[in-house]
Amino acid sequence: MQLHLISFAAVEKITVKIINQSNNSLPSYATSGSSGMDLRAWLSEPIILEPMQRFAVPTGLFIELPDGFEAQIRPRSGLALKQGITCLNTPGTIDADYRGEIKIILINLSGEQQLIQHGDRIAQIVIQKVTRAQWQTSIELSETKRGEGGFGHTGKS
Repeated sequence: MQLHLISFAAVEKITVKIINQSNNSLPSYATSGSSGMDLRAWLSEPIILEPMQRFAVPTGLFIELPDGFEAQIRPRSGLALKQGITCLNTPGTIDADYRGEIKIILINLSGEQQLIQHGDRIAQIVIQKVTRAQWQTSIELSETKRGEGGFGHTGKS
């Protein structure tokens, strides 16, 4: 039996300007297959998140994305599973023309207080290309098998 290796195109890389006002390291990819980079809390003192409380956690990071790109802020699965902490407005969108500090809106969905400390990994940032839509007004849309079937229309199982 002969094995054939398939060569995949290299992942596209872009340069993103970043200002880091924190003393945390820059976001980086944990593995060669990672699509997101962890963001860390930049805090002068720990934050206690009460159940159902939300807070915009500073990162000390400011970025300049090239035109045609966005940054998406996504939750960290381990933080969600282990502590019940996730991001609101997910995925959060950072537009190419935004120059303010990246802040992460966290919410505590657990039934207990949760502690966020300086340097904790609190979210992921993923850089994506943007496609812009151009609307074409119409008086009808093409027919599909699904049609207008929405929320749960295919059943529970």
